[in-house]
Amino acid sequence: MEVKAKAKHIRMSPRKVRLVADVVRGMEVNSALDQLQMINKWAKKPIKKLIESAISNAENNFELDKNNLFIKEIRVDEGATLKRWMPRAHGRATPLRKRNSHIMINLAEIKDSGEKKAKKQKIEDPVKMDGKVQENEVKVDKKEKKGDKKGAEKELGKEIVDPRREGKGKNTKIEGSEKKGFTSKVFRRKSG
Repeated sequence: MEVKAKAKHIRMSPRKVRLVADVVRGMEVNSALDQLQMINKWAKKPIKKLIESAISNAENNFELDKNNLFIKEIRVDEGATLKRWMPRAHGRATPLRKRNSHIMINLAEIKDSGEKKAKKQKIEDPVKMDGKVQENEVKVDKKEKKGDKKGAEKELGKEIVDPRREGKGKNTKIEGSEKKGFTSKVFRRKSG
């Protein structure tokens, strides 16, 4: 069983991060974390954080033992480079390349404990609450009731409330209304 973790857009040169990654490659997870504490480089922080993230992925998602894991693969790739410049003598400008790196790690088991499946997490759709679309009743004005013979049918319309759009300009979509789409915003003028 392999467990993966990634860290992207780390603001360090990949060449400097690879120096630390080469030290812990192939080590057992506990000894790799101990080794990282003794290294005097800035790149140890993102690598240590990534190893701890991969360990927690293994423990929580796959129910693996921390003491049975080792670093099978650790790879440092080059990310996007920020291009800057620095003023120099006689009006010249020299380029600066601020490099980023992407770190990818694979943890594997020392003694195979059998194939385990990942736990499935239940993700609810934000529009659907309790398996159905949230509905609220809206009363129609009395003027519309008197003018229409079918006023009894239009008395109650269904208002669809979308939690993603809620609180953003009071836009609501009303089923069975004359207007199609979203109703317009209501602007109130302050008197005084």
